[in-house]
Amino acid sequence: MTLSPRLSPRAARGVSAALTLVFVAALAVVASCGPKGPARSLPPPTLKVASQKGGTKALILASHALDGAPYQVEWSEFPSAQALLEALGANAVDLGGVGDAPFLFAYANDPKLKVVQTGRSQSGGKSVGVVVPNNSPIRRAADLRGKRIATGKGSIGHYLLLRVLDQAHIPVSAVKVVYLSPGDAKAALANGAVDAWSTWSPYTNLETRDGAGRVVADGTGLLNSYLFMASTDQAIAAKRPELADFLQRLSKAQQWEAAHVSEFAKVLAAETGLPPDVALAVARLHNYQDTPITPALAAEEQATLQRYVDAGALAKAPATAGAFDPEFNPPSHP
Repeated sequence: MTLSPRLSPRAARGVSAALTLVFVAALAVVASCGPKGPARSLPPPTLKVASQKGGTKALILASHALDGAPYQVEWSEFPSAQALLEALGANAVDLGGVGDAPFLFAYANDPKLKVVQTGRSQSGGKSVGVVVPNNSPIRRAADLRGKRIATGKGSIGHYLLLRVLDQAHIPVSAVKVVYLSPGDAKAALANGAVDAWSTWSPYTNLETRDGAGRVVADGTGLLNSYLFMASTDQAIAAKRPELADFLQRLSKAQQWEAAHVSEFAKVLAAETGLPPDVALAVARLHNYQDTPITPALAAEEQATLQRYVDAGALAKAPATAGAFDPEFNPPSHP
C-alpha cells in the first residue's frame, strides 16, 4: 500500500491559493462568455430627433455637427409642427424643433411636453404668411372678411391668421377657418375650395414661386419668431446626456449656418426634394440665434397662448412657466 505524501502547512496554503486563483479565473471566463459566447460591447444609445420638412436634419448634416457624437441619431421627418408634436407626445421621438405657437397649443393639452432650447429667427416673421392665388381679388388683409381660409389647427399659420385678423379689426367669426394639413390646404387653394391659406416656409415659397401666388400679409411685427426645441419629461429623464450634447451641437450648427447659407441650402434641397431656388430662399429665412430660457420668456409666451383661448380655439391657457426647462441653457446664459 502506497501512502500519499503529507504536505507541509505552508505547501498546503500555496496549493489552496493557486486553486482559488484558478477558480476565480474560470468564473471570469464564464461570466464574459455567457450562454452565447464572448461578450460584445453594447451599441451606443440612440436619440430620436424629429425634423420639419428636413430643416433641422439638413442643417446638422450640412454643418457636420454630429461628427464624433457618442450616440446615434434616428431621424424622422414631419410636414408640420402638429404632426411632430403628436409624435413627441406619444414618445415616438425624443426631440424636435417647432414654432412657439404650435408648441404652446399642444402643451395646453399635454403638460409633459417641455421646451429645452430656444432660438429666435432673424427673419422677423417673414417666413409665415397668408397666401392667395395670383388672380385672387384679395389684395390686403382687410379683404379677408367673409373668406374661407385654410390653416393647420394650432399651427404658426393659425396663430398668424388670428393676429392678422386682429390687426385688420376682423372678428374670427367673420371668416370661415378651414383646418387642413399642408397637403390638403395646397390642393384646396388650387381648386378654389378655399380663398387663402395661412402657412409657413417652405409652403409660402412654393406657393409664390414663378408668380403663381401672392402673400397678402406676413408675420412681420406680429410674431415672436421663436424656434423651440421640444422634448418630454420621459426623454429628459432617460436621455439627459444625449439631449445636452445634441443641443450644444445644434447651437454650433446655427452659428455655422450664418456664414454658410448656400451650403445649407444645397443639403436642404437634397434632403427634401425642394427646388434649389426655394431651398435657398428657405435657408435665408432660417437663421436662428440662441436665446435663453428665462421667466420673462415664459411670461411673454403666456400672451401667445391666451390668444388661442380668446379666439375660442382652446378652452384654457395653463401657466406657461411649467413648459420650459432651463437646465439645457447654453453656458453663456444663466
